[in-house]
Amino acid sequence: MPSIGSTTSPASGSGGPRDGSGRDVALPMPPAAPDLTRPGALLALPGTGGRDGHASLTGRRELLDDAYARLAADRAVLFCGPAGIGKSTLLAALVAWATEGSGGAVLRCAPAPEDARLPFVGLIDLFAYVPEEVVDGLPPQPRAALRAALLRGVEPDGGHSRLAVRLAVLEALRRLARTGPVLLVVDDLQWLDEPSAEVLAFVARRLDGLPVRVVAAERVSEGGQPERLRCCPPGTAEIPVPPLAADDVARLLGGVAGGDLPLPLLRAIQRTAAGNPLYALELGRAALRDGGPREHGGALAVPPRLRTLLLERVRTLPDSARRTLLVSSAAARPSLTLLRAAGLDDAGSGLAEAERLGVASADAAGAVRFSHPLLRAAVYADASGQERRQAHALLAAAVTEPVEQARHLALARPHEDEATAATLMAAAGSARHRGAPATAAELATLAARRTPQDRPGERVERWLSAAEYACDAGDREETERVARTVLADALTPRQRVRARLVLLRNVGQALEGAQGLIEDGLRDADGDPQLEAWLRQWAAVRGLLCGELEQAADHAQRAARRAAAAGDVQARITALFTLARARSLSGETAAADHALERSLALAGGEDGGPGSWGLLRMRAVLALDADRVAEAREQVGQLLASMDEFAGFEEVTAALVALTRVQVRAGECREALRTAERCTRTVEEAGVESAPALYAAALAATTGGSPDEARHLAERAVRASEADGDRLFLLRALAVLGQAALQTGEPQGAAQAVGALRRVREIGEAMGAADPPLLHWHGDLAEALVMLGETDAAAAVVEEAYRRASEQVPGSVLASLERAEGLRAAAVGRAREGAALLLSSAGRLRELALPVDLARTLIALGAVERRARRRTAARAALAEALQIAERTGAVPLAARAGEELARLDAVERGGGPQLTPTEARIAELVGEGATNREVAAELFISVKTVEGTLSRVYRKLGVRSRTALSRVMSSARTARAVGGEDRSAQGQEPAEPGRVVRQLTAVPPVHG
Repeated sequence: MPSIGSTTSPASGSGGPRDGSGRDVALPMPPAAPDLTRPGALLALPGTGGRDGHASLTGRRELLDDAYARLAADRAVLFCGPAGIGKSTLLAALVAWATEGSGGAVLRCAPAPEDARLPFVGLIDLFAYVPEEVVDGLPPQPRAALRAALLRGVEPDGGHSRLAVRLAVLEALRRLARTGPVLLVVDDLQWLDEPSAEVLAFVARRLDGLPVRVVAAERVSEGGQPERLRCCPPGTAEIPVPPLAADDVARLLGGVAGGDLPLPLLRAIQRTAAGNPLYALELGRAALRDGGPREHGGALAVPPRLRTLLLERVRTLPDSARRTLLVSSAAARPSLTLLRAAGLDDAGSGLAEAERLGVASADAAGAVRFSHPLLRAAVYADASGQERRQAHALLAAAVTEPVEQARHLALARPHEDEATAATLMAAAGSARHRGAPATAAELATLAARRTPQDRPGERVERWLSAAEYACDAGDREETERVARTVLADALTPRQRVRARLVLLRNVGQALEGAQGLIEDGLRDADGDPQLEAWLRQWAAVRGLLCGELEQAADHAQRAARRAAAAGDVQARITALFTLARARSLSGETAAADHALERSLALAGGEDGGPGSWGLLRMRAVLALDADRVAEAREQVGQLLASMDEFAGFEEVTAALVALTRVQVRAGECREALRTAERCTRTVEEAGVESAPALYAAALAATTGGSPDEARHLAERAVRASEADGDRLFLLRALAVLGQAALQTGEPQGAAQAVGALRRVREIGEAMGAADPPLLHWHGDLAEALVMLGETDAAAAVVEEAYRRASEQVPGSVLASLERAEGLRAAAVGRAREGAALLLSSAGRLRELALPVDLARTLIALGAVERRARRRTAARAALAEALQIAERTGAVPLAARAGEELARLDAVERGGGPQLTPTEARIAELVGEGATNREVAAELFISVKTVEGTLSRVYRKLGVRSRTALSRVMSSARTARAVGGEDRSAQGQEPAEPGRVVRQLTAVPPVHG
């Protein structure tokens, strides 16, 4: 049996395992662990069907790694934890892993509760597969006693000695250990019969020096300690099995459901299971089978077998105690005061009984707490419908908070009743006013269900309110379901239009396929200016997202006029806002500012509350695009500070995306990463994938993280935008993908950047867009083309950008285009002209206080000056760039500046390390992307020779990876090209190619 110990044999006298002759036994390291983190992966191993259930090993990889290390070091491991936490599964995985390919002995038992009363049944299980000759070889008296204990022989005259049985088992293990390692496995140690436990305790103290390992699992209460540790050797590693993290529970349930569960259902299971994998799986299966809670947001169904496992002792309590537990389980915030107000005068004694069983208790303040959330759900589910209704009726009369009272009233009267429905609707409005849209949606849904059939109009209106509240809460699945129901059951055209408006709001950015909803709505709204205004507004938004700027502006103007005719101020505000966005994208800055100011005035200005949030955000974005970064930062900060619990997740997400953009341009790269992370959490909590949030995360990673991470996020943002049909954020996602690819400084990255940025240009042209960000991205495209040597194409891109720029073009756009022009000039041999353009670009950026852009330009300037052998100017530019990048947290730029400075250092030292011709050739091939095997085939040498030579190249050039080597070799090729052109213009000969390679640095690159 391999891999149950350490990598080396312990020295004599070290106490390590030895074979029967006293020689030290070398126990090798474990084999590679299986991938146990695959979402939804269920590992079918022997023993996983015990009382801990078929729990997945999702989320348990680190724990299993730790258990194996402890088994190797301590020779024994005891998993402990409550029922269902996954002990049996971990134990089985550890045993399967430790015995892979083994020829050793594995003795195991897994007793059940009924086995605890049967003497020596655990020992019988352990010896089931011990060869008979091992027992037969024992001395007569121990052999007879053991055979009698194992029910394999007649008890000898005078009765068998308990000591003889213990000695027999110890000697049997010694004999087994002479032939190879032995593993003792005991699951559910708490149910091992006492005679077997006494034998194991005796043997465990005498295993020192034997190649015997012990792996066990014991059920303990939440936070409890194992009581059978004596059955394990001294020094056994106790490993408590903790609850799973919420994300791991989601992955576990995804494997059972075959996909993502609806977010409210997933959250309910996560809360109720509290990290217990068995509980989560059972609740998930029951929810899938039964369709989730019967009432929206109601209690989860707890399947009968899970209730039996949890409530075996609870069902023995007196009726009064069980009633106390039921009312406590039905209350939102149970307390002794509330229970007594509900008429349960004996609540204290009932809770004392429950506390004795470890079910629930009251703290010093009188708050009632169940020992596990599932116990609370199980108590509620185990009651009859009549008992639950009575509990809610008691609570409805006892609580004073209107929302909670309304919910109890509805659950106490699960039938149609107009008074109940009206009470619920009033409570729903109150909840929404307090900023709790999910609660409002739940109450409105209950109200619709309680509305009598003879009031169909009120029922539809209440369903509409439920859909609107669910949309406010970001619950897209529930919104879609309810709104579609209304659309089918609506009695009036106005109700159908309202349902379509909810559906339009619910799709978020994915409006490309919503044309039918808008057209059908306009037919139903014929003659109603208010409804027409809102539908035209959605048509305008769709036009924006689909890149139809002229059509968007036309729809927005018509929406504003219809809203004015209807006297709907909010619709007019929204339409003017959309018109301002369309004009801004078209480069019509003055028209955009005019429309935005009209809209903001109608909304009440900066103090207009929620109605002005979107307008204030747009004003900040326009300020940012005009290079007024400090103003934009102040405005977004004030906006986020003013937003409260009333803000829906879309509004919060949009504000955080805007703040991320501002922070990146302001050089607050670390803060931008934190803002983007907050934006991602906001979206994840709503259970949706958001292209804007992915874009923000990619943008922050481009300046403050790693290019690889930024590219990954940007690619996801591109896919999400394409799926939504959202061209606005597709432009942004593609642009940040291009920027991230440019950061690598590699030819492959430049090629990817060109592909992404050419799409940006094509989409922008099709839209008729001419806003400042688009012109910035033209500069990025030209820079990427220069890196690929396509200098003529780069010149054409820059010329096109200048033609499209208006007279009011921001200075940062000019700086971006000058940077691209400067790099192109240097690339075609006009280094002085290139440096002058880059100096002009840097000067503009200093005045505008745009540090990230400035650092980028200074790095380009330093590289050009270095290649032109103007080393003092190069060092000044690169040192300033490095200082700026490190101060702002622009990690990729700091790395690039550090690499350029290192190359400059090598040149100033007189050439740096010398590469042999073979080293230089291998470096060239690897720098071009060849694998070690491909290099070996090209040069007719062995792979081992390539590996050794490459290690020397790494040391000489001061690099640590193939990617860094690729950058160095690319720089060398560029230096040869530029240096040759510059010297040719001065009447000098180009440098010998190998010399440029030998001038590269031996100083490791700086990584910020």
